[in-house]
Amino acid sequence: MKRIPFLAVASAVCLLASLSCKKEEPAGGGGGAATTPVRIGEFASLTGKEAAFGQSSHKGTLLAIEDLNAAGGVLGRKLELICEDNRTTPGESATVVQKLISRDQVVAILGEVASGRSLEAAPICQKMGDYIFRVCFTDPFQGRLLAEFARRTLKASQVAVLTDVAAPYSVGLAQYFTEPFVAGGGKVVMEKNFSSGDKDFKPQLTAIKAANPQAIFVPSYYTEAGLIAVQARQLGITVPLFGGDGWEAPELIQIGKEALEGTYYSTHYSAEDANPLVQEFVKKFRAKNNGETPDAMAALGYDSAMVLVDAIKRAGSTEGPKIRDALAATKDYVGVTGNTTMDGQRNATKAAVIITVKDGKFKYVETIKP
Repeated sequence: MKRIPFLAVASAVCLLASLSCKKEEPAGGGGGAATTPVRIGEFASLTGKEAAFGQSSHKGTLLAIEDLNAAGGVLGRKLELICEDNRTTPGESATVVQKLISRDQVVAILGEVASGRSLEAAPICQKMGDYIFRVCFTDPFQGRLLAEFARRTLKASQVAVLTDVAAPYSVGLAQYFTEPFVAGGGKVVMEKNFSSGDKDFKPQLTAIKAANPQAIFVPSYYTEAGLIAVQARQLGITVPLFGGDGWEAPELIQIGKEALEGTYYSTHYSAEDANPLVQEFVKKFRAKNNGETPDAMAALGYDSAMVLVDAIKRAGSTEGPKIRDALAATKDYVGVTGNTTMDGQRNATKAAVIITVKDGKFKYVETIKP
């Protein structure tokens, strides 16, 4: 059975390492296998409703592959990235990942930003799941830190929660926020639901307004978050809105505009971080992408490729089981999104940052360590 390491990019994203059990090709010698590139697969939402996520992570991954090849590749061979677009369409991730494994013969797979699409692909890479790794923090960690942030920084003991019941990411993050928030003495005064693609949130927001929360938690993706902010302000709701890394996209401000002033979300890095490694990444990304500032999805895309290739180097092999073992042993890998250590469940243990919107721009607030 061919087992492919899958590296998921974030909680909205994963590192799916698609590790193959085929015989390893030698790195040395003249011609032949030594000149064959190491093929790495990637699947992303390059088009469709959440294309901002996929486009961003893909740009980060491309930059990493270019940097790695400029430094000599891995095991004496160049890297080749084969990317497939799942079009933000349910079921398409499984199709393109199967193609990457069976037709393109990749040694590992990088993807996806959204939990649901990662979950579609993961069983194909390894039914038992021990070939599935994540380079971002987990949603249980993110939910806890947001619960603490609401109490400590927003001074909110009573909140409302507005959940996208069509998105596994939103449902999970709502739960992981609510449980520690209530356990810490907080109260959820209103819970309302919507579904991805909805445009009118005023009925839910009207009910929330009547419950007088001190803040509103919106664990959604950026499109709905922006629309919710606009409609909340139109209804006269002035309390802070906050969310998770699903808000992370330049399109958030394009949609929400001034309604997003004073809102907050947790994410994986900030381009304002003074760390020289971060600033070098930002500089290179802007030079390659017409001045665009990389967001957290781009940074995670970059780190996912870097973590994978670091594991291949330590394994000294492109064989699936050897890469899998090296990934599992990853400890304190220094990346753009912080230091990555894989825990026993193959999740990355790392810090998170809080971002606010001020004067129409994303601004760093603080870093929260696990």
